[in-house]
Amino acid sequence: MEGSRSGRAGIRGTWALAALVALGMFVWVAIPVVLIRPFEAQTPLGIALAYELRQKAPAVTLGGLVLLLPLLVRLARHVTRGWQWVPLVLLAALGGFPAWFARQNHFEWMFHPLSDPTYAPATLVQSVDDRDMVVAVEIGGDAVAWPVRQMGYHHIVQDKVGGVPVVSTY
Repeated sequence: MEGSRSGRAGIRGTWALAALVALGMFVWVAIPVVLIRPFEAQTPLGIALAYELRQKAPAVTLGGLVLLLPLLVRLARHVTRGWQWVPLVLLAALGGFPAWFARQNHFEWMFHPLSDPTYAPATLVQSVDDRDMVVAVEIGGDAVAWPVRQMGYHHIVQDKVGGVPVVSTY
């Protein structure tokens, strides 16, 4: 009787540890998403924290998976009823999603960067008014300007100016 109690306590502990690892991975990748939001005020500390967590997220989530997978295998060996697979699969998804998400650039999903902008002399462009604000860059005698109104949607322009790769953001 005592052996089965300690066995059940061990399985409960495994469930708790697996849930803690998976939740920790999820929180690690969620914090930068919450801290860096378009059109919201952001603090220097929040930005620094978000970028630090984002930079380390692939390694942290890989380590989390290395810890989580043996726990899930142990739990799977003790599944005796069909319904017990549901929380096990949900726990695996809770740990797998952050591992995948940490390797994505979700900022591009939000900002749709202009990766191949086209240009025309300002006198030929009818969609830009003389009063429109622009972000302008000049390098080596080559000058370009991107309308702020258009960058307000895209937020990022990847380009070459004077043969130098540049990224402009607004």
